[in-house]
Amino acid sequence: MLRRPPRQQYAAICYRMRKNQTEPEVLLLTSRDTGRWVIPKGWPMSGKKGYAVAEREAYEEAGVKGKVAEKPIGHYDYLKGMDGGLKIHCRVQVHTLEVKNELKDFPEKGMRRSEWVNCEEAASRVQEPELKVLFHKFAQRISGIQPQAIPEAGE
Repeated sequence: MLRRPPRQQYAAICYRMRKNQTEPEVLLLTSRDTGRWVIPKGWPMSGKKGYAVAEREAYEEAGVKGKVAEKPIGHYDYLKGMDGGLKIHCRVQVHTLEVKNELKDFPEKGMRRSEWVNCEEAASRVQEPELKVLFHKFAQRISGIQPQAIPEAGE
């Protein structure tokens, strides 16, 4: 059976470090249609690299700005439900974004709920198995359990 290649999307794991805490908090949002927990993500934008799309989606969907890593932390696959019941296979390239500012006004304000949680809680809330793994991988990297550092923008 012929299968179309997956459609590409870009996403951001938005995080912050709180004073006197050793692990990061990550930002989860609810999807507009089903209300399930997700991270900001979107379709490619003409003239923008993947990390720039992830950064833009974080602003539009969650109202956060910060420092995005150019190198992705990984990817996950999921089936996106479209109008009319069609489901399409999507591959989401995920970048990390260290949140520096939370804005009071942004394009999708009031359309979603958002909540800061630790990586363990985030992994338990999202449905996509590969995204669960990315939250665990991110927590290990930022906590220094693995010798690799999270790539900074420009590296």
